[in-house]
Amino acid sequence: MSTGMRRRAATTAVTLTMAGALGFGLTTPVAYGAGQGPCYDGRCDITVSKPRSVKVDSKRFGFGTLKITHISSRSVKLAATTTGGAHLSGSSSPGGTVQLNNLRIWVKSVSGHKARLALSPTS
Repeated sequence: MSTGMRRRAATTAVTLTMAGALGFGLTTPVAYGAGQGPCYDGRCDITVSKPRSVKVDSKRFGFGTLKITHISSRSVKLAATTTGGAHLSGSSSPGGTVQLNNLRIWVKSVSGHKARLALSPTS
């Protein structure tokens, strides 16, 4: 079996499994309101190559915008301002985590000026 056939078979299996799970109500598709973005609930994997802002649920995390302020070959710097006006910040090298309130940001990898981040809520 060629690599392409194995890949198609694996994709088909995943598609059928997800379709079955959705049909039985075991899983729900990712949904978010207009303008909120895929990280709004604090669960996403993103790749960034320049400073940017990510919208998150301010009621859940205490701040509405996570800012990736700097990416170097060795670290990623993050910042946020809480709804009360306090400034939060942190930095991590690849493999490390930063926790801002109850949002955990795992720096999966950094290559050049591109970083892969995984966001997850702590509770």
